[in-house]
Amino acid sequence: MTPASPLFALTGVIKPFGGPMPLRVAQFQFAPGDRVVLSGLDALAAEMFMHILTGAALPESGRVEVFGRATDQIETDTAWLASLDRFGLVSNRAVLLEQSTIAENLALPLTLSIDPMAPDVRAAVARMAADAGLDASRLDAPAGTMTPGERMRAHLARAIATDPDVLLLEHPTATLGDGGAAFGDTLRTLSDTRGLAWFAISEDAAFARASGGRALRLNPSTGDVRPAGGFWRRWFTS
Repeated sequence: MTPASPLFALTGVIKPFGGPMPLRVAQFQFAPGDRVVLSGLDALAAEMFMHILTGAALPESGRVEVFGRATDQIETDTAWLASLDRFGLVSNRAVLLEQSTIAENLALPLTLSIDPMAPDVRAAVARMAADAGLDASRLDAPAGTMTPGERMRAHLARAIATDPDVLLLEHPTATLGDGGAAFGDTLRTLSDTRGLAWFAISEDAAFARASGGRALRLNPSTGDVRPAGGFWRRWFTS
């Protein structure tokens, strides 16, 4: 993959997933350094999009390339896990250990030795938490006591633990009520600080505006991806 190559590209993708129509993506490329908010997908379609993108599922037709390689050419579990490690996934589908502390949950991408936790790991956890906007005073609280906002910030903190090439955010503010703008502000600051590319699927215009991402919309009938218009254009036109 050359420096100018896209981090991922989808061409002519069709994938049935149990919804009223299959997931369709006619043409989409995501370049290094991109920050994109894609609307037009409900929860089930967004989940399948992420499965397709990460190679957890293959399209019925079309081509998906990630980091310069077609996902249907990834032949071993080892190769797939190596590819998957280059993504940082922010999703409510990710599992948290409810009885463990918030800090212990954040440490798991770094080590399985969380009790006791080594000082260098604890320091890394503190940095991740700060970048994700988690209150340091809450790190020793059980994960089961977190608010919806704290849970999503914990998912964000874990996603950046291994310095991924790109963050994938799947309807990150769906459970946050009116907290979407604050989460978008955090994402913008974090991505500026760490130089992170990110791709989010979201219908939350306040989050999208605050994040500074490029607003696109998928037409589920045709699979065309175009700049967001209408209501969204009012948010993104300066």
